[in-house]
Amino acid sequence: MKQILIFTAGFGEGHNTAARNIRDALEVVAGNEVKVQIIDLFDRCYGRLNEFLRRAYIAAINRTPRVWGKIYNVIDGTQFVETNMPMLTRFKRAMADLLRQFEPDAVISTYPLYGYVIDQVLPAGEPRTFTQITVVTDSITVNSIWYRCASDHFIVANDDTAAVLRAGGITDDRIHIFGFPVTHRFAEMVDHRFTSQDVGPKRVLYLINSGKKEAPSLVRRLSKRDDIRLTVTVGRDTALRRAIEAEVRVPGHRVEILGWTTKMPELLTSHHLVITKAGGATIQEAIAARTPVLISQVVPGQEEGNARLIVENDCGQLAPDPDSIVEALDDAFTRGGALLERWTQNVSKLSRPAASLQIARFILSLEVTEPNRKVLVPKIESARSTRKKSPSILLCDLHTHSVYSDGKLTVPELVDFYGQRGFDVLCVTDHICDYTKLIGRVTNLSGLVLTLDLVPEYFDILEKEKKRALDKYRMILMAGLEFNKDGLTKRSSAHLLAVDLKGPIDPGLSITRTIAEIHSQGALAIASHPHEFKTHWGKNTLYFWEHIDQYAPLLDAWEVANRDDIFNPIGLKRLPFVANSDFHKPKHIFSWKTVLFCEKDPEAIKQCIRVNRNVAITLYRDHRLGIGFSDLEPDSEKESEEAIVTFPGYSRKSA
Repeated sequence: MKQILIFTAGFGEGHNTAARNIRDALEVVAGNEVKVQIIDLFDRCYGRLNEFLRRAYIAAINRTPRVWGKIYNVIDGTQFVETNMPMLTRFKRAMADLLRQFEPDAVISTYPLYGYVIDQVLPAGEPRTFTQITVVTDSITVNSIWYRCASDHFIVANDDTAAVLRAGGITDDRIHIFGFPVTHRFAEMVDHRFTSQDVGPKRVLYLINSGKKEAPSLVRRLSKRDDIRLTVTVGRDTALRRAIEAEVRVPGHRVEILGWTTKMPELLTSHHLVITKAGGATIQEAIAARTPVLISQVVPGQEEGNARLIVENDCGQLAPDPDSIVEALDDAFTRGGALLERWTQNVSKLSRPAASLQIARFILSLEVTEPNRKVLVPKIESARSTRKKSPSILLCDLHTHSVYSDGKLTVPELVDFYGQRGFDVLCVTDHICDYTKLIGRVTNLSGLVLTLDLVPEYFDILEKEKKRALDKYRMILMAGLEFNKDGLTKRSSAHLLAVDLKGPIDPGLSITRTIAEIHSQGALAIASHPHEFKTHWGKNTLYFWEHIDQYAPLLDAWEVANRDDIFNPIGLKRLPFVANSDFHKPKHIFSWKTVLFCEKDPEAIKQCIRVNRNVAITLYRDHRLGIGFSDLEPDSEKESEEAIVTFPGYSRKSA
């Protein structure tokens, strides 16, 4: 099995998008023959500081683009990065630990700084046991930071970008023009535009990621037009959504407003034109979809090349303000749509919808010299293979959140995150609010909970991930929900976990009826959260905990430990208990967990919790159950303990 590490960073979504799409393509092409882990080492090592810098970067490119342009030029024209490497001591130590622990066959970087750190960790002349690949996510105007460091291969999106690297001294044999790694779903899309089925007004997609002040009035202007049908995406910006809804309430305004969505490939391939900023991932996805672009904003530096790619290849045009957008639409759709047709033909010439699959095949084709390696941690698969149908120790987390509510990771990322740590059972339980309550209706507008329109998609993706979790990690994935029954006070608020649901449940039902519906599906109903949080990260939900005698006969278990909080009275009452992380972001992994001793089967697991026999809790610190330090080679025990710490920024200090 090939081991592949992909390093990314949150300074621009294009880096994360490229990383996810390469991982997904590798798994499509190689299946269980490859193990891929995506790591944002900036986030792991620097936590809050990284988040502050990330937000500052986003603010700079949107509010003071000229200032950012000057910073970009300094990084491009000086040795700023190289001279500041000594400041990244924690970062370099974490990189060394990861390379030693995972012993990868290939290391892929979708963010340029990682190459410099690897250069520091493995000095020139020291043999490397992996192939180093840099995926350049920018086009044409490529900062030299991308190619000043060592890398065996550079993957670029187009000929113009390759020319920049050649001019910078990179030889042709190290440059590979595969296209930007868009999701492999683009290669499967059926395009009905400009066919006999394509009738009615032209469809325009407006991705509002800049110019938010002008957006509502522009949407109003466009929605009045008879020659277009408008779709608007606002992400999780509920204030923007309300502002736009207020502008288009008048009858006759034809506009569809979408929030956060996973359907971008389908949206791009079903619209004739897209209005967006010149972000790398968005522009490349539009090209893959063969959709012309009106560029509403260009951030100086890295986005200039993306804009040039569209304009110089006559695939759209710049339209930096509402008036120019309206004028560009007039030009595109008049005279029988001749200009739109020309743009479409030109963008089709650049389109590489299967780029991520090509990149995956290239990575898998690379030969890596395998040295004699000392295996520090036994493979989890072999350690468990003899226990398939007999009781075994199972590490479980039954309370986690994805991006469908207020989590940081997607469902596939959650599966990988827990699977790579040897967990046996994972339940994803995104928040869903009671729409019959005022607080629930308000919260549904926040973008931080699962809304009714996304419930089918949520269950669909969980169903798809169940097989991958089992095949790749031998981990049981369960679908769940956390029902938020919030009142005006903490004493009237209750959160209810449903574990191993087979389908949706109406969140507007009463608590008693919700529990009955959960049980009708054979799922577990569990009271969330200890009685009083010792920290202030969330709202106390005390209703169940102050009515224990009333709900004890109805509930299957009580979450006595959550994050770092623990509530002992449940244990004293001898009621069934579990412990979970209430996972929202990676550092929450280091928290209370449930440990079971039963068969590795969903029904056996649920019954074990119901009867609460052979159930324990543990304060998880990145250990692997059944593969403790005593199972390692005696002469390397200390070294192994250091190597097993995946993310030093969040874990205990190494020995």
